[in-house]
Amino acid sequence: MHRPPAHDRVFIEALEVETIIGIYDWERTQKQIVSLDLEMDANIAHAALTDQIDQTLNYKQVAKRLIGFIEQSEFQLVETLAQRCAEIVLNEFPVEWLRLKLSKPGAVRGSRAVGVLIERTASGPIQ
Repeated sequence: MHRPPAHDRVFIEALEVETIIGIYDWERTQKQIVSLDLEMDANIAHAALTDQIDQTLNYKQVAKRLIGFIEQSEFQLVETLAQRCAEIVLNEFPVEWLRLKLSKPGAVRGSRAVGVLIERTASGPIQ
């Protein structure tokens, strides 16, 4: 099993955003909630010493960027949305590895949520 880099992690749990997502006609006209859990590789040692936000991965900036993107998106598949969100984080923030779980609550009767869990590095999908 692949092990992520041995660094600290910054995480965001249960970030809920409304968007158009899905393959069915009714899903193309009605916003639904998706939920993101992110775990991102980030060396926080210097920030811990300096107590300065600019020395760490600013989770608020990551969240705001993803919220803005997801609210404007209209993908059919959660797989596509998850991949695009991972690309944004890896390309725009100092992150070398991430684990992203994208859930679609209530999409399947009897389940709390369905979705995908992906791991990516700055160089691409983990093999």
